[in-house]
Amino acid sequence: MLVDGGIGFDAADAATRARQAEEDGYTGVWCPETGHDAFLPLALAAPHTEHLELGTGIAVAFARNPMSMATVANDVQLYSKGRFLLGLGSQIKPHIEKRFSMPWSHPAARMREYISAMHAIWACWNEGTELNFRGDYYTHRLMTPFFNPGPNPYGPPKVFLAAVGNLMTEVAGEVADGLIVHGFTTERYVREVTLPALDRGLARSGRARSDVQISYPAFVVTGADEQGTAAAAQAVRSQIAFYGSTPAYLPVLELHGWGDLHRDLNRLSKQGAWAEMANLIDDDVLHAFAVVGDLEQVPSLLTSRFGDVVDRVGFYAPYPMPRERWQQVLAGFATA
Repeated sequence: MLVDGGIGFDAADAATRARQAEEDGYTGVWCPETGHDAFLPLALAAPHTEHLELGTGIAVAFARNPMSMATVANDVQLYSKGRFLLGLGSQIKPHIEKRFSMPWSHPAARMREYISAMHAIWACWNEGTELNFRGDYYTHRLMTPFFNPGPNPYGPPKVFLAAVGNLMTEVAGEVADGLIVHGFTTERYVREVTLPALDRGLARSGRARSDVQISYPAFVVTGADEQGTAAAAQAVRSQIAFYGSTPAYLPVLELHGWGDLHRDLNRLSKQGAWAEMANLIDDDVLHAFAVVGDLEQVPSLLTSRFGDVVDRVGFYAPYPMPRERWQQVLAGFATA
């Protein structure tokens, strides 16, 4: 199991954070796209690292068209000398339409075509094939020499697709190089829903499980002492409540018989009652979604749950903890 870290949201210290992650022994780092761009920190970090993989975790696909995404991904792949992982996600309809003012329809089918279009664009640049992609959502038929960057010496980046539902997970198996399992998941959901869906997509593409990587940013509740662990648990409860209020993630809760919890969380979210929402996440829910334990227990807990399923794991920890503590957790994977 490979272990990844993160470089946060701020481009100002991206180079330092990435260099530290490489020194600590992480395989890669992921940069999210929330209030800041996900590509710029990675481009800044690239020349300050040598072997660390650099991924967007995630970039919102439908906020851009395949050509613009293919272009920026190709650039970061070049800057990083072939170490870039393009992590994509669909986001949800309200954000795509109301925040980005972009079209939304049939997200799984659109994503399949989106990634296929990027592959066609990269093939045009790297192999000199004619750009003649015609789809239901995207059409790319023009590439003049002035706009063609030419072959990338490191080839196209690997594409990882974030998915929760069956259809998007199948798309990952069909056209992506990796699957990013959403942090809002459980071991049972991964085994009973995610893996069968991924296998169906792989079967349609004629590929094997070994042809893709599964990445999982795991909720982790830990701390240096009892007080720190309690604060971490409350922060993770809040994050679970936030995701649990979103209709797109309802199937995960329903699998466990917690559909009513979603309805309560959704109602409270519309009232802005965020603190009250976190209090609805009881210990059973917390332990289903998160690994909870002392620092030295985290590696064995994660590997016992997902060691036979996940290829790379990261720590989804929405609370501050010193770098030295995470180094302690990372070191434990060598023996877990």
